[in-house]
Amino acid sequence: MKKNTSDDPAQFNPKQNYEKTKQEIGYVPRKKANKSDYERIGFMSGLEVHQQLKTKEKLFCHCPAGIYHSHDDYHAEIIRHMRPTLSELGEYDGTALMEQKTRKEIIYRINNKTACTYEIDDTPPFKIDREALEYALEISLLCKLNIVGEVHITRKQYLDGSIPTGFQRTAILGVEGEIPLKNKKVRLIQLSIEEDSCREISDIRHTRIYKTDRLGMPLIETVTYPELYTPDELKEAGEYIRFLNRSTGKVRTGIGAGREDVNVSCKGGTRVEVKGVSHNKWIPELSHNEAFRQWALLNLREKLIGRVQDPKNWKIQHKEIDYRDYDLKYQPIIDGLIDKYRIIAVNLSQFKGILSHFTQPGKIFANEISDRLKVIACIEKPNMTHSEEIETTIEPQNFEKLKQLFNASENDAQLIFWAPEADIKTALETIEERCLMAFDGVPKETRKAFADGTTIFERVLPGADRMYPDTDSAPIPLEDKYITKLSKNLPTDVIVRYNQLKEWNVPEDTYTYIFRNNLYPLIEKIVTKLKLDPKFIGSFIGHRLKFIEGHYKPANTFDYNKIFDLFMFLNENKLELSLAKKILPILYQYPKMDFNSILTSINFKQVSTDEILSKVPFLKQKFKEIQVSKTDKGAIHWIMGELQKTAVGNMAPDKLIKAIEKNNF
Repeated sequence: MKKNTSDDPAQFNPKQNYEKTKQEIGYVPRKKANKSDYERIGFMSGLEVHQQLKTKEKLFCHCPAGIYHSHDDYHAEIIRHMRPTLSELGEYDGTALMEQKTRKEIIYRINNKTACTYEIDDTPPFKIDREALEYALEISLLCKLNIVGEVHITRKQYLDGSIPTGFQRTAILGVEGEIPLKNKKVRLIQLSIEEDSCREISDIRHTRIYKTDRLGMPLIETVTYPELYTPDELKEAGEYIRFLNRSTGKVRTGIGAGREDVNVSCKGGTRVEVKGVSHNKWIPELSHNEAFRQWALLNLREKLIGRVQDPKNWKIQHKEIDYRDYDLKYQPIIDGLIDKYRIIAVNLSQFKGILSHFTQPGKIFANEISDRLKVIACIEKPNMTHSEEIETTIEPQNFEKLKQLFNASENDAQLIFWAPEADIKTALETIEERCLMAFDGVPKETRKAFADGTTIFERVLPGADRMYPDTDSAPIPLEDKYITKLSKNLPTDVIVRYNQLKEWNVPEDTYTYIFRNNLYPLIEKIVTKLKLDPKFIGSFIGHRLKFIEGHYKPANTFDYNKIFDLFMFLNENKLELSLAKKILPILYQYPKMDFNSILTSINFKQVSTDEILSKVPFLKQKFKEIQVSKTDKGAIHWIMGELQKTAVGNMAPDKLIKAIEKNNF
């Protein structure tokens, strides 16, 4: 591809326009941003944290939960076509109407081990899984939420095909709680229990394929108020909720078990939901870029309003063009012609400089149109090119010819897309709709997250019209006695555990690992039952165990309780704790191996203190002979080094050095 690098001031340069608009909005890279930058744009955010519960069965049937299978391991396929339904108020949800435009064929791949007739909507729901309900209520109590007196199950409409019924069963369990952060408390709106959705395998053109192994698994959703005013606060809240959930030991962990929807807005913008963020470390970059994307769209709106007097009458112009009349040597267009795609040119009145306007790092407003063509019109990318490409895809003179074709003004912009005939009408509607939205500023939408901190359009943001009661499920009363009983068996709050680790002087760089893996109870157990130094144990687990997990492969899933057994063995055999560092790699790889065998494998021999110290006079004399150093300190360290191999596990380093010092140094 050719880069548009023209330095002629009379010729519009998209790359320069991208940089210029980036500066206009005052974009600051995440690493250089500070609190004042977020105050300037009015950064505001909240979280919806989803976490699978570690139950034996799914939420509304008796299928096993937590059993996954590969993409090609299935026994049947079911094909569905979704259509919207009216809400109780006689209205359609905007998301449902958008999905209807896509004309998607939904294919579900079903494995008999993990799905039944309930999952495919051929059987009414069973009663809610009581184990899941109890786990969710315990977490609600930990969140200081007010528990509802009666659980009412409702339906939440989803027409993207992620749930075969077209809706998700969900129920609110608690309202108005709070979580403590380092410098503030954040209020919680509610905690709900709901069934998880299918896992998407592929989404190409008008066909979307799902697998149903995850479908119906119990899931909780914790929702905060939009009271998080920097990306760092947002991440801290996400971490706290995750650690709180894991502190119960009753939630699933691993890839996909926990996901977050990040709601972000800026001053003058609107709530945009960044969907399915699977890693907390992504949150700061994603929320930062989304807030500035909205800030950029508001800047873009002001430019358009200044150019177009009556946006309501603004329309696109379009014409089909023949590739033989243009120099369209762009491979995606050529590939489309092979499939009998038609080529459509579109004129965007007064949009010069808008298509190449900065929105996100490496992205421009034209991407907003292209993303919607992929999602709504189902035209795979690359699906368009335009007159303001940063990297030229077709010769610029083609767009000069298009200007003549449309009798366009110098302030117009043009784009070209190629599509099957059946998708052209939807594509034109999509292009015009997104451009008209630019006159309003920031559209309400759900966006998909990427690891680089950018997002793409996923769907229109759902509204309240998609919620309605589930007539198949009876209300579930929650008696005070039952709730009181649950509240007596709760783990200590995460903030209490945090403060205890600080009091024990456990290094702070271990906290995330300890809380992420819910290892605080293990540390507490070792400290209280074996009376060992908490700082050493916390450091051992937070540093040494973390290192071993990152550099060694276990024979199977490692049971962390083996760490307690290890220190109990050292205690009972009066061996020094430092020996644990040598034992752990073997124990991690061969957990069934007994400790004495591990000691043999690392060539450890138990030696008495007297035997170790009996060598000091000899080593002292030898040191004088070889003249390694003339100072007593040098002699002590040399002797220490000579004895260290024997002393490890038999004598603590601090005791050894003191004993050497007593030998007339």
